[in-house]
Formats: sequence, structure tokens, C-alpha cells
Amino acid sequence: MDYRHALCLYPYPKDQEPGLALFPPTGLEYIAAALKGHVGRISLIDLRHERDFRDPGRLAEFIRSGVDLLCVSVYWKARYAQVCDFISRLPAGPRIIVGGRQASEEVEDVLQRCPNVSALVRGEGEQTVQEIADGKPWAEILGISYRCGGRIVHNPNRPLQPIDEIAPPDRRLRRCRYYPSLRGVRLLPVEFDTILGSRGCPYKCAFCTFSLNPLGQKRDYTARSVESVVDEIEASPAKMIMFADDNFFVLPERVERMCDLLIQRRIDKLYFANARIELAHYQRMLEKAWRAGFRMILLGLESANDRTLAQLHKGFTTRQVREAFTVLRRFPFFYHGYFIYGNVGESEPDMLAIADFAKELGVHAIGLSKLRVDRFTPLRHEIEALPGYTISSNGYVYSKDFDKRRLRSIRRRIHGRFIGRPGYLVRLLSRLDRCQIVTYPQMARLGMLSPLFLLEYAEHVARRAARRFRGRLGKSHPATATA
Repeated sequence: MDYRHALCLYPYPKDQEPGLALFPPTGLEYIAAALKGHVGRISLIDLRHERDFRDPGRLAEFIRSGVDLLCVSVYWKARYAQVCDFISRLPAGPRIIVGGRQASEEVEDVLQRCPNVSALVRGEGEQTVQEIADGKPWAEILGISYRCGGRIVHNPNRPLQPIDEIAPPDRRLRRCRYYPSLRGVRLLPVEFDTILGSRGCPYKCAFCTFSLNPLGQKRDYTARSVESVVDEIEASPAKMIMFADDNFFVLPERVERMCDLLIQRRIDKLYFANARIELAHYQRMLEKAWRAGFRMILLGLESANDRTLAQLHKGFTTRQVREAFTVLRRFPFFYHGYFIYGNVGESEPDMLAIADFAKELGVHAIGLSKLRVDRFTPLRHEIEALPGYTISSNGYVYSKDFDKRRLRSIRRRIHGRFIGRPGYLVRLLSRLDRCQIVTYPQMARLGMLSPLFLLEYAEHVARRAARRFRGRLGKSHPATATA
């Protein structure tokens, strides 16, 4: 073997993004798994959770103790400059390889900022790092950029690899565990994990930054075998599992087989998954998903406006969304709706309508994102040609009528409309408890059950009981109900 000890380093600080501390560095873990059998020893360090190694001297000491291959993830736009500065100060000696989504977008800049970096892996890197570890000549390795003779050489892109040819993460390499937390405070004593059952998406949303990699390559949908995914679920120590798939429910028959196997093996865990509204067409699949432990479904709804949905190439209308939710509301999942505001041609009332639309559908929580277009997204080319619109260095879209400040204000108003209605908190916490995501005893320990909540909950129970009584009365006395 050319390398004795490979260190896979996630260099982001703990405060990079409060919610992201929940998620393991899945992409880097796939790189670590790919190196098995190609290097003598593998270590994985996540600086968000490794207090000792945040000290540069302590980390340098560890690296100098025998690390000769260092693989570093530069994935996020946030803290990009800070992370590059951190990498540039890593000790000389080991060969330093950088990869990740943001690194793939900023190849020349990363190599300029970090003169100690030996090579940059563009796009998906599992096969590429194996060839690096095996000592293959760099001129023959697809998908890397490196310095040669005072210039930067960009080898041809590597074709995308089917996911069933890629080894899943080895969780024994983790030096820490992941729990639901907020701003560094652990909320629940329930371990959390992410599992990737597929890569790619068959849909072609115009804003999507995931179906295309930073090199502009379209990732066709490829899925792992049902058995391999269930084996990974069973091996994970986590009770809560988030599927990292762009759309988990692409193949309903596959989902049903997975649910059948989870039920057959009596694997008692809770699952969260991304979806589109088309899953409403498969009620048997939804029934099995609930029985298997699926509890939260995150839906890309994007807009309350048909013109905007067409512009985003979503492939459905608001009428179809409403029809889907007449089915989805029959199932007791926790529904989270993703929406985009600040779309081209939207007025302020169009954006504020998101709150009313979400309430009408019955989603339990919403996520709001400003319109953002990366380098290869189809919508970017259209916006670049529009007068009055600008695209920031981070890819966010602004106009002369809606600048950053005004959009921030609109975002707050959308949230206020959605969560400010009477009884919202009660309904939210009731659904969390019913789905066993956060139970009432856990809420009590976290101080979430205030006197105001208890009063609202009592009123909520009374109203629900009254509705049920009127319903039974109507069945027994149709004339009364008609009157």
C-alpha cells in the first residue's frame, strides 16, 4: 500500500449552521469507506464534535503522528473562506486531497488559497480517491485538478458511478454520535443518522442544484438494492433515520419491498424522507410506510402560484397539490412543506400566499428558501438575461423591487402568518407526539409545555370531542345534522 494512514477531515466549526450539527458528514464517510483496503488505517474526524482537535496544535500533532494521506471536505458555501484558510495552515508532510461540492465549484480558487493542497477531486470522489491511494499516475486519474509545471491541470471529468457499486459508510469509524440538537444543546437522547438509498432524481426542476453536480453532469436516478439499505438501517445504532435521497419514493414497488422487509425483521425505528406529491397515488405504499416506521415526509411544494410552478418546471399545479393532500391528510404522517420565495415575477401577495396555501393543505411545518440558482441550473441562464435581476456570489436571486432586506422581511411575515394562527402550537406538538418524534414526556423535560400550551391543549381536546359528538349525533339523527 502507498499510504499507511488516511485521515478524512470534516473541517467546519461547530457554529457553521446550528441545524447541520445534527447530520453526520455522509459524503466524507463514503470517501472513508471507499478507502478501505486501499490504505493501512483510516481515521475520521468531525471538528463540529471534536473539541480537542479544534486546537490547531492538537490536530497538527495528530497528523504528524503518522497521517500520510489527508482527505478534506469543502462542501458548503458558508464559511468557505474560513475553511480554506484553515486548510492552508494544515501541517506539511501528508498528501492533502480536497473534495466536496463547493471545492468542485471553486477549483482554481481553492488551489490558489491553499498552496499545500496536492490535488482537488471534482464531483463524486469514491473511485477517484481509490486510484489516488493506489498510487496511479495523476495524469491517468479522471476527475482531479492538480499543479504541474507551474500551472493547474484539469483532467477530464469522471463518469458518474452507479450507487450500488459504492460501499456504504462504516459507522465504526465515527468518533462521536449525532443527536437532535439546537445551537449545541441536545434536545433528545435519541441517536440520529442519515442513510443514502439512491442518488439522482428523474425529475427536471429548473432550480434544482442536486440533480446536476457542480460540473454540470446530470445524475440519473440509481438505487441500491432493498436488502443492502435495510441491512445498513439494521446495523445503524440510531433510532431516528433521515434518508438523504433527493426523492425516496421514486419507485413505489421498491419502497413497498423495503417496508415489508423492515416489518418482517421487526426493526423498530423512525424514518424521515423527501418526497413529491405523486406519492399520494400509492395508498398501499403509504399504509406500509406508516407500519414500517416512516413518520415525517418532507415535500417540495415550492409555490402557491401556478405560473411560478410552471416556471420552475415542477410538473404539477396547485390544483394537483390540493388533490394530493385530500389523500395525504388521511394518513397521520408529519408533513413538512418546502417553499421557495422571491421567484421571478412574484409580487409580495404571491409570496405571502404561501402561508395561507400551507395552512389550507394541512402541512405541519414549512421551510422557506430564497430562490437560488447555481452555475449549471437551467433557470440561471433565463435570469441572467432578465433586466432588473441580479444573482449574488452565493447564487441568490434579487431584483430592483425585492432586495435582500425586503425579502428577509417577507420571509418573517410568511412564517408569522403560518405559525401565528390560534392553536398552531397545540396541533404541532400533538402531531409530533402522535408520530413519536417528540413525545409529551420529552416535551415536559425540555420545558416545551408552558401553562399557555396546556390551556390551549385543553381547549383543543374539548373542541375535538365536541366535533366527534356532533358527528355521532348527525349519524344517529340525520334531520338534526341537516338542520
